[in-house]
Amino acid sequence: MDTNQNLKYNDIKAQIGFYGDSAGVDEIIHIITTIAPTDISVLITGESGTGKELVARAIHRLSKRADQPLISVNTGAIPEGILESELFGHEKGSFTGAVGQRKGYFESANHGTIFLDEIGEMSLNTQVKLLRVLEENEFMRVGGTQTQKVDVRIIAATNKNLELAVKQNEFRQDLFFRLKAIRVDVPPLRRRKADIPILVQKFAADFCTSQNIIFKGFSPEALHKMQEYNWPGNIRELKNFVETSIILNKGEVVNSEYVVTNLPIYQDEGSSRNLPVPLNMSPERAEREIIYRTLLSLKLDIAEVKKMVTALQAGSNGNQAYEIPSAPEAVTYDDNNEVKPTTLANMEREMIKKTLKEFEGSRRKTARALQISERTLYRKIKEYGL
Repeated sequence: MDTNQNLKYNDIKAQIGFYGDSAGVDEIIHIITTIAPTDISVLITGESGTGKELVARAIHRLSKRADQPLISVNTGAIPEGILESELFGHEKGSFTGAVGQRKGYFESANHGTIFLDEIGEMSLNTQVKLLRVLEENEFMRVGGTQTQKVDVRIIAATNKNLELAVKQNEFRQDLFFRLKAIRVDVPPLRRRKADIPILVQKFAADFCTSQNIIFKGFSPEALHKMQEYNWPGNIRELKNFVETSIILNKGEVVNSEYVVTNLPIYQDEGSSRNLPVPLNMSPERAEREIIYRTLLSLKLDIAEVKKMVTALQAGSNGNQAYEIPSAPEAVTYDDNNEVKPTTLANMEREMIKKTLKEFEGSRRKTARALQISERTLYRKIKEYGL
């Protein structure tokens, strides 16, 4: 990217509030600037919290309709029984409570843009009427007999897999094809981690200004730790974390210790061992993983009981000795499918050993795969002599 183009993109980022220097962000900015001047419908896809509405607002702001209204509608939040009336309006007496004629969102957005969020939640019946607006630029109010013409650009968004929804007859194929002519896929934050320091700085500056808070920022080590986390809630989760951190660390620098204490990735296995199994595993491996975690959980629970009994022994008046049961044995299978007993400690050691080998000795990747903290992994490696 040449210098002039880079300056142009930076101006646009500042104008629309879409920050970051990753390739994913540059691609989105390029798509936005290309399609904004047209009237073509747009489908924005991406996980919750990635900024789909921000993209929609950017398209409208850079379009020739920028001085006209942008109406945002969360179709998933409106009960199905009234969604059609909300979108297209209704005539007096069309249903109980319809005491007068009412305009819908489409009429309110006339000559402007309507943003339909969570469109994957829309019923098939309402989808038919939306398709008519896309194809004919007209609709009929609920209870009405006359068609209403409308000049509206439609931008839709979803976090659902619409291709799968079409196959399952939950979304109309013809509507999907009309919407996906231009598709903007907003990447999750875990695919643009290089942008995290920029986003943190922006969110912190905005929040401190709005709340009149003195704040000394995040340490480089804290930012590094934040970049290790996958942020399943994406931009929304990061923003909430930044704002909470500022409130709890007023006038101080947020250090890595605070981040380690408050992000799930760094919590000990006591809180992370029951996290969901990664979805990229085969069913057989996932099943083995679940069994292993269950057995490991049992071992940890027994260890806690041992500590409690030991404490009771230390505080008892008598000298009675208690026999502490050893950890139960589990079973594994050799290459010939023969059962061979092994302790949970051996299972844990082998699991860590195999995972280290799989990731070529990378402790960070191994800790992530096992969903334990690096600190715990280091302790286990030392304990098992790996």
